[in-house]
Amino acid sequence: MRSRKPERHDGGCAAADLLGMIENRALEAFRDEAEALSQAVQTLDEAAWARPTRCTPWSVCELLGHIRVVIGWLPQMLEGPAPDKPEVTATQYYRPDARFSPDSNAARIDLARALAAEHDGGAGLAKDFAETWQRVSRLCRDESDGRVVRTRHGDAMLLSEFLLTRVVEVAVHGLDIADALDHKPWLTTQAEAAVLDLVMGLEHRDYTRELHWDGPTALRKVTGRAALTDEESSRIARLGINWITLG
Repeated sequence: MRSRKPERHDGGCAAADLLGMIENRALEAFRDEAEALSQAVQTLDEAAWARPTRCTPWSVCELLGHIRVVIGWLPQMLEGPAPDKPEVTATQYYRPDARFSPDSNAARIDLARALAAEHDGGAGLAKDFAETWQRVSRLCRDESDGRVVRTRHGDAMLLSEFLLTRVVEVAVHGLDIADALDHKPWLTTQAEAAVLDLVMGLEHRDYTRELHWDGPTALRKVTGRAALTDEESSRIARLGINWITLG
């Protein structure tokens, strides 16, 4: 993302530099994780595309359709007018409200399935996904630091904060796809750090080290994809670890 203000030699410059650094990290994590997912699925055969995932009722193909849908909102958001100021952070985005209601979840399922059905097999969807994330990456790169967007749920967010929620989608559902394929996770270092920073806080490295979790294991545990053992639960309670719920 490019700077929107000329260089200043005071505290304002330092703050702008920090904001630009944070925004560039969010975009880098999104780009790298989306590219890793693209590479992982580009050679799948139709049997692999049809495999069921833990995200019932989606197949691998339909789950990729969901990821494509949720990153595909961005171009329209960037075309719209920018709100005056951000009002919602990435953490607050996951507050329990109508966006996670049964009706919204049903609509989410149908959208992904409809998009998957539009393509001639998984290969066509994989190509669409690659084209979409690359376009999103280019558009975000050209935006000014501090750009505010309006989500389809009405939230005014910094683009970097909304991008972080897209990193969550690509990374966590990418892990779902890897597990469905019995494939070693391709989770990138940047995405792992971004998601765990969001969910567990900046101390996540200390926590995961204490719990003996690697990145994929940590994502499975904190998102409820893998159950905590009694020993892990006791250690978490002793350490006072809390994390946000992603939907």
